[in-house]
Amino acid sequence: MPAGSTASGRTIRHLYFHIPFCPKLCPYCCFYVETGARNKNTDFIEALLADVRRAGEDYDLRPRTIYFGGGTPSALLEDQLAMLLGGLREILDCSELVEFSLEANPATVRPSKARLLREHGVSRVSLGVQSWDDALLKTLGRVHTAAAAEKTYETLREAGIPAVNLDLMFSVPGQTEAQWHATLEKTIALQSDHISTYCLTYEEDTEYFRKLTGGTFVQDIELDARLFEYTMERLGDAGFSQYEISNHARPGCESQHNKAYWLGSDYLGFGPSAFSTVGLKRWENIRNTAEYTSRVLGGKSAAEFREELTPAQRAGETAAFRIRMSEGIPLPELAPWKDEIERFVSIGLVEHVDQSVRLTTRGKLLADSVAEIFIA
Repeated sequence: MPAGSTASGRTIRHLYFHIPFCPKLCPYCCFYVETGARNKNTDFIEALLADVRRAGEDYDLRPRTIYFGGGTPSALLEDQLAMLLGGLREILDCSELVEFSLEANPATVRPSKARLLREHGVSRVSLGVQSWDDALLKTLGRVHTAAAAEKTYETLREAGIPAVNLDLMFSVPGQTEAQWHATLEKTIALQSDHISTYCLTYEEDTEYFRKLTGGTFVQDIELDARLFEYTMERLGDAGFSQYEISNHARPGCESQHNKAYWLGSDYLGFGPSAFSTVGLKRWENIRNTAEYTSRVLGGKSAAEFREELTPAQRAGETAAFRIRMSEGIPLPELAPWKDEIERFVSIGLVEHVDQSVRLTTRGKLLADSVAEIFIA
């Protein structure tokens, strides 16, 4: 365990690890990923552990949440996962850890790997199902089938993973309303703890964006709205609370790590392309796995981009995230935007609830427009 005083004395409660490896690049994905061989990742894992050790010299690392994202963290081989997860337990004081999340793709988690995750303290797995329709999975460029996704879900449950989230995507090109309704019914029937539902977005520098601008795909905003409204209504009826616009949880099953982001907590990111935000300082690691590994193992900083935020910028960013949450934002924190908030109240996008302001149902459909006032 790390001992002694740290350089800054600042306690960091939230850690993110970017595992960039994927079996295939999805045509809609804009994250930094690589499709290289998994058997060459030992140096990368050593670099992650070295990066954490170095961070422990600068900060008091006592995580409440740890999140492995990507990429596909579950694509790591079992001995690699054991090396990484075991190494973190040796380095970190995890006595206050309440949530350890890991993203997984279907068909990358066999029973032995699921048991290994549980033995090393993983308490929450976010499974990238996206759809229960094989034709739509093919459209999305996914390498798994609906049957493989269901089998992986069962494997995680049988291994005793305490919480499982199912990631779903709507407004997929060619998707009908009936297909989306069926996907929700299938998901509800599986009795997952948490459901994340995302409207497909066309990000620049992706194959899907090029097809949209080229006319191959057409975005139907009215259909997007209908699917979103139906999702809120159906999952609410099924006992899920929409605690954030895209996230629905059974009581007590909210993602604590993501809530930390939305509430403006400090966090450190490890791995290529990972961001960190501590106080008013923000930095991003280099978006290259080999270079990240080389720099860290060579005793150098992996940061490629740094910025110093103003207090107003930091407050605005936090407000832009918090307005998406069902609990809303306390009125005193909205003082800098009082006139804009009252305008949104007058047109029915936000409402006063007790001493807070939150989005209305209509406001949730236009959440990005509301958030713009905070970051303009």
